[in-house]
Amino acid sequence: MTSPVSELIELLSLEQLEDNLFRGQSRDIGTKYVFGGQVLGQALSAAQATMDAPRPAHSLHAYFLRAGDIEAPIVYDVDRTRDGGSFSVRRVTAIQHGKVIFFCAASFQQPEAGAEHQLSMPEVPKPDDLEPAPAIPPEKLALLPTKVQRWLDRMGPFEFRHVYPRDELNPPKRPPFQQVWFRLAQKVGDAPELHRALLAYASDFHLLGTATFPHGISYYQPNVQMASLDHALWFHRDFRADDWLLYSIDSPSAQGARGLARGQVFDRHGNLVASTAQEGMIRVLPQAQA
Repeated sequence: MTSPVSELIELLSLEQLEDNLFRGQSRDIGTKYVFGGQVLGQALSAAQATMDAPRPAHSLHAYFLRAGDIEAPIVYDVDRTRDGGSFSVRRVTAIQHGKVIFFCAASFQQPEAGAEHQLSMPEVPKPDDLEPAPAIPPEKLALLPTKVQRWLDRMGPFEFRHVYPRDELNPPKRPPFQQVWFRLAQKVGDAPELHRALLAYASDFHLLGTATFPHGISYYQPNVQMASLDHALWFHRDFRADDWLLYSIDSPSAQGARGLARGQVFDRHGNLVASTAQEGMIRVLPQAQA
């Protein structure tokens, strides 16, 4: 049987249809629509595949325009916007059923030395000192919508260990921040392009949900609607997605049915390897409309 990690790597390995044109398959992981991290990872994979020089990606800025259909593939059209002396830029448009569902710009830089500093990693327990999340009792799982059951009951490609666990089925009100250790569930190859695409995929987990903490609501509640609107990702230093990374997230604001969340990703040695930001829709409907 194919492992979840192998399935994810296959998902991020796109079929090249023509110069600058790629096709990626969609995977149903229990979400109602295509998981935003899938589109982020595939779009970055498409942009990386058009690089003629060994320039690593250092930033990605994306907008989600339409919900993706999990039953259909996605076509990625890459525009080679610029190749300069040190930097390259690619624009990627994701198309499904003849409509644009997502677009992003990714920037790449030739490696060079320069001034360097970073914020310190939060003082939190190490991943080996934290217990994996316990399984949800079958009687509670059976009360949830089928899609949510499959999301919570599946063995995904990433392992997560929460520093401050929260009961998502009965969420308490608490300040809008969290720290989550995560890593790919098995070792993979050394290609840095693969690890950046894997981190792009994983960066969509837990980010927007942090904006719900002060309100005692959760994505799993039937009257709560949530969707990513935009996503930014910066790569600072080399890392491995198959070793423990700490995702430190906070949400400075929620208003107008939107929430903003920011994240910093550290490796186990305290190096800041990436930063993220995302704004998303958060609607709480009357129970009768759910």
